[in-house]
Amino acid sequence: MSGSTELATTSRQLDQASRHQIQALPILILFPHNRCNCRCVMCDIWRIRQVRELTAQDLEPHLESIRRLGVRWVVFSGGEPHLHSDLGALAEPLRSLGIRITLLTAGLLLERYAVQTARIIDDVIVSLDGPAPIHNQIRGVPRAFELLARGVRALRELRPSMEIQARSTVQKANCLHLRATVRTAKELGLNSASFLAADLTSEAFNRPGGWERGRQFAILPGPGEVDQLEGEIERLISEHTTDIESGFIVENPDKLRRIVRHFRAHLGQVTAEPPRCNAPWVSAVIESDGTVRPCFFHRPIGNIRERPLVDVLNGDEALAFRQELNIASNPVCQKCVCSLYVPPESPSSPGAAVGAGASRHLGRPGLS
Repeated sequence: MSGSTELATTSRQLDQASRHQIQALPILILFPHNRCNCRCVMCDIWRIRQVRELTAQDLEPHLESIRRLGVRWVVFSGGEPHLHSDLGALAEPLRSLGIRITLLTAGLLLERYAVQTARIIDDVIVSLDGPAPIHNQIRGVPRAFELLARGVRALRELRPSMEIQARSTVQKANCLHLRATVRTAKELGLNSASFLAADLTSEAFNRPGGWERGRQFAILPGPGEVDQLEGEIERLISEHTTDIESGFIVENPDKLRRIVRHFRAHLGQVTAEPPRCNAPWVSAVIESDGTVRPCFFHRPIGNIRERPLVDVLNGDEALAFRQELNIASNPVCQKCVCSLYVPPESPSSPGAAVGAGASRHLGRPGLS
């Protein structure tokens, strides 16, 4: 190879690498705590026994990275964030940087921590699996719905205008009750309701190696049930047109119908459809032990207990991952239930992409 050819090849490689460097990270997802106080049928986090927390001391060395990367939105996920020993201490440094903080919660401790939540959290997303009996069955906690409702009321008394959204994970046990779930969300006084399909195949949510087929089929609607789900979604679309248009139901009709296609792909009836997603380029996940992932589902790319966050995101392993990732053909991406796409933002409206676009897609598939 001639010198000029080698130089051109090196130049192309450097250009490609630079395109995958993360200079700005609008969204950062943190797992404050690794355990959960629900026993959900679609998640194994509750089986974790060793407690791990992401502390304010863990986060402090990375605040400069967070500032440099221009993080504008932090989502507390997990596990159950309310199990954290001092969530306020974790939130305050982020709030001092002007970062919006969203809490994802199952809601069992929402009433107990309502004062703290109203003070340190900007908006809340609660898990809602259906009307009370179905919700309690799926959560594996007899009074889960009652506790959730009491928590929502407590927040409303403290901050009437606080945004509280419902996130419902569609699966075998609740797939015929989507309209009832919308009615329940309204009865609870929530601001919106969102639906996504249960994750069945990834290693996320304390499922190393993934679920064996028997566990998957305990959550996956069968062929007849998927047909019924399709009918339920079509009735949801036709009977709740106003709710879809107003944004009370977050997903548009195509995204709702995509839930059916997702399950049909698992049943081998249709080909899996890769989502539109740029999550690994615009967001990152930091777990309670410091592990950093490009999204909920892909392999780790480093740990903040070893290097600054910005160095983890732009390290050799992370760059190689993003360079090689083809969302259209990647098997993990093809089965994704919770993709994220943040469009390039207009210079005249900084943050608009995060507020208007990403907020419709964030959440924890299969749990809260």
